[in-house]
Amino acid sequence: GTDLNILFGILMSLFRSPLLSSLSRLSVPRQCYFFPQQFAQSRNNSQESKRIATLIPGDGIGPEISDAVVKIFEAAKVPITWEVANVKGGVLSGEVLESVRKNKLGLKGPLATPIGGGHVSLNLALRRSFDLYANVRPCNSIIGHKTRHDNVDVVVIRENTEGEYSGIEHQVVPGVMQSIKLITRQASMRVAKHAFEYATKHNRRKVTAVHKGAIMKLSDGLFIECCQEVASRYPKIKYEEETIDNVCIQLVQNPGVCDVLVLPNLYGDIISDLCAGLIGGLGLTPSANIGDGIAVFEAVHGTAPDIAGKNKANPTALLFSSVMMLRHIGLHEYADKINTSVLEVIAERKDVTADLGGTGTTTSYTDAIVAKLK
Repeated sequence: GTDLNILFGILMSLFRSPLLSSLSRLSVPRQCYFFPQQFAQSRNNSQESKRIATLIPGDGIGPEISDAVVKIFEAAKVPITWEVANVKGGVLSGEVLESVRKNKLGLKGPLATPIGGGHVSLNLALRRSFDLYANVRPCNSIIGHKTRHDNVDVVVIRENTEGEYSGIEHQVVPGVMQSIKLITRQASMRVAKHAFEYATKHNRRKVTAVHKGAIMKLSDGLFIECCQEVASRYPKIKYEEETIDNVCIQLVQNPGVCDVLVLPNLYGDIISDLCAGLIGGLGLTPSANIGDGIAVFEAVHGTAPDIAGKNKANPTALLFSSVMMLRHIGLHEYADKINTSVLEVIAERKDVTADLGGTGTTTSYTDAIVAKLK
């Protein structure tokens, strides 16, 4: 009993000591505490954590090319968990929208919009639902797929929410229709800022604002004013302005002079498809729709119902879009690995699909990429 009392007294004197009192007031970061079991568990959780992304397979060949992406991601051990959201009956259901809203990240195959009856494009509806204001389409020449030009390296950044696609149309009198082109300062400023931020982040040398300001003095004039204002904040990036006519000629004759193009909606839609044609078509072109804190990546080609279910579909566009998605969330190592494997298989030309000049199938093309990853 005496020994215990002595020990208790020593402990109490320590608790009252100025040294321990001072130490107790120190602000020690939580991560500095070392508890072996908890630390090990924390590391395991970190290693196993996966980002959840919404996968919208789409229509026609969409499910086949989506399956190819899933298989390739599994082979590359990409830390992504897919939450599949199917579009049924040509309608974006609340379930699909809620999945994208919750995950803030999506990959989408081609969607078919019913013709006639006033149906709104499902792609347009998705962009409007989440205010995905910037469409980004990098177009690069691909070694092994020969086209007229081998020096294409253009990024088209298109305003995605207004312009001629605002949907403001009416009949003035029978036989006379009017469509209103809507250009706002808010939308123009944010897409211009995105273009310069993209150029800065990806070490691009120049941003060109594309317009028809001599004719549409107020609408395109406002767009150009906004681009000029944003450009003044990025002195390291060269800024130019070109009319839509001149840009078309440059792209066809010498696409190497173009770098990052920022455009209003309709011009961007046309130019992005032109650039896709320069590298071999929409089947090789990735696409991203970017909003504030949310992004949906997509294949922009059609649903190709004539080859759906026949194992003939080319998944490259959706694959390249998924690579963009990985880079967007910082998974650069996985993105580079998949991108390199796809390019190697295309260059070998042995297992690619018919539209790429090969005799392969969706399955053989996918398996060849998987083999590169192992």
